[in-house]
Amino acid sequence: MKRRLQDNLKRVRERIEAACARAHRPPASVTLVGVTKYVSLEVIRLLIEAGLTDLGESRPQELIRRAAATREWLGRRRAVEGKPPPEPRWHLIGPLQRNKVAKTLPWTALIHSVDTLRLAEDIDAHSAKLGVVTPVLLELNAADESGKHGIAFPAAPHMVEVLSTLRHIRLCGLMAMGPNTPDESRIRFVFERMAEMFGDIRRKRGAREDFRVLSMGMSADFEFAVEAGATHVRVGSALFEGIIDAPRGRERADTAEAPS
Repeated sequence: MKRRLQDNLKRVRERIEAACARAHRPPASVTLVGVTKYVSLEVIRLLIEAGLTDLGESRPQELIRRAAATREWLGRRRAVEGKPPPEPRWHLIGPLQRNKVAKTLPWTALIHSVDTLRLAEDIDAHSAKLGVVTPVLLELNAADESGKHGIAFPAAPHMVEVLSTLRHIRLCGLMAMGPNTPDESRIRFVFERMAEMFGDIRRKRGAREDFRVLSMGMSADFEFAVEAGATHVRVGSALFEGIIDAPRGRERADTAEAPS
């Protein structure tokens, strides 16, 4: 299993590098976030040992559980070895219910899925209590698909301006999912649309300097996303081929848990 995981990780990174070459981008401009929602803690540990330190979870309670267990494991290794692998950065890529904000913040390096002002204000208020500034992304429904999380695409510039006034969140960029379709032209259109919005906000809307993250692309379409300009891709099943029986079809983080 360890060898298969290493091979899968190498293959995904090579695909990212090839997509970067086609888009005339340096490979270092893309962060690979390994989506761990289908795998065991054993596989997560192997992934960390293989050198992947950005990990994504779609369910807040699972992120907390896995992050805590991983920290404990690394602490034990530190006591024995002195220098274990680095602790991963955990990304929340799925919906965050407001009643889970307080418990989730201490474990999360970046929240990809802010899609309402009320959620942003709750994150801001709990961050103030903790004395921290929480990095977040604004999630857009870029494909205009009913039932999908994210604010309406035309509302993004105004929402960016509003969120940028909150003192205890740091709005770092935008996130979106590609459309649920085999139509390559449609997928590319949505990603290019997102990249144009991202660039427009950076240039014209007075966004802060740290507004530089464009999170889009999953196992089925991350190469298209990289070619369009994604800085972060969220890849799960392509990393775990031959290791687990992941659900078939597109990884849909937005359906992992219904709001409570």
